[in-house]
Amino acid sequence: MIRRLVLALLAAALGAAVLLWATLPDVRPLASAWPKTTSFMERRKAELSRHGESARLEWTPVPLARISPELQRAVVVAEDARFYEHDGVDWEAMRGAMERNWEKGGLKVGGSTITQQLAKNLYLSPARTPWRKLREILIAKRLERDLSKKRILELYLNVIEFGRRTFGAEAAARRYFGESAKELSRDQAATLAAIIPSPRIFDPKRHPDRVRRRAERILRWM
Repeated sequence: MIRRLVLALLAAALGAAVLLWATLPDVRPLASAWPKTTSFMERRKAELSRHGESARLEWTPVPLARISPELQRAVVVAEDARFYEHDGVDWEAMRGAMERNWEKGGLKVGGSTITQQLAKNLYLSPARTPWRKLREILIAKRLERDLSKKRILELYLNVIEFGRRTFGAEAAARRYFGESAKELSRDQAATLAAIIPSPRIFDPKRHPDRVRRRAERILRWM
């Protein structure tokens, strides 16, 4: 009886794993093409539509060469200091996040790499569930397998949310500083990097002091 139960559980687990792997997105086209949209963009559009507002977003993808090296550095040191060392998942950072979550009694700290954040923004929801986290990790692994680090960072900087209706470094630079992403100074880059963890909490216009304090920390890390 126990043997049959164990075999049934193993079969169910294997079936779930096969189904999960089969339903993961094909990330290979991203090596040379911009995504037409992202999961997070579609969520924001739906929110705007529900409130009777225009669903238009500000988003202008640009090559990495047209994004300030200062912003590239600021984002890496702020979001994923080991970006160029890991294979998509920083297991040490994730373990630390799990320990902090255990102490806090919930899923409050993510420990996600830039690659994982890209996976989430492109394809997933912000829900903090084990199933979503597993999909995030597997997609991150595919991104690292099929894309270069340079392309992953390029995509990330172009699809990440920087505020209301604002996605990508170019739109953010235009919105907050009135210039292109290529022209951003070190201080401006730190300010944009400070927004990323939560654009609604770290809003330079509504909460300038909060953003300034985080930007100062990023400048020190740089």
